[in-house]
Amino acid sequence: MKKISLLLLFYIIGCAKSDVDLRIVDAADIFEQVQTHKGQESVLVNFWATHCSPCIEEFPYILELEKKYKDRGLKVYFVSNDWLDRKGAVIEFLINIGVKGISFLTDELDDNEFINNIHEDWSGALPFTLVFDKKGNLIDYWQNKKNKDFFESAIKRSLES
Repeated sequence: MKKISLLLLFYIIGCAKSDVDLRIVDAADIFEQVQTHKGQESVLVNFWATHCSPCIEEFPYILELEKKYKDRGLKVYFVSNDWLDRKGAVIEFLINIGVKGISFLTDELDDNEFINNIHEDWSGALPFTLVFDKKGNLIDYWQNKKNKDFFESAIKRSLES
């Protein structure tokens, strides 16, 4: 009976429609997605992981700023640097915190080539953030946790460029 109940639970969870579209990507895929917004929106790309406390601490105010500046042309993407076998945990976290739409997952956390293809100054430390203006130009980047005011300043610059 327990097996049937457990299978039924997995079936229900598996069939539930999620607002998260988690895509497995490499660096080129991320930049291609950013370029789809060229001429229309500024883009903030935040690299994070479920095991990274500073990353998790940034999420609420990144989401708050996304909501605040969405109508002015801001798009936010989250890129999980968890291993691929943590995909379920990544989706669960994103759903629980209220992320909707496209997010990304790479299983290349220790891959120096991936890190260097994202940005040559990135050491691989998390969190890491890129900000692109509406023309598709990278205008700011940083690693490690920053406060809400820091993010908001970068977002405003991206929208004004």
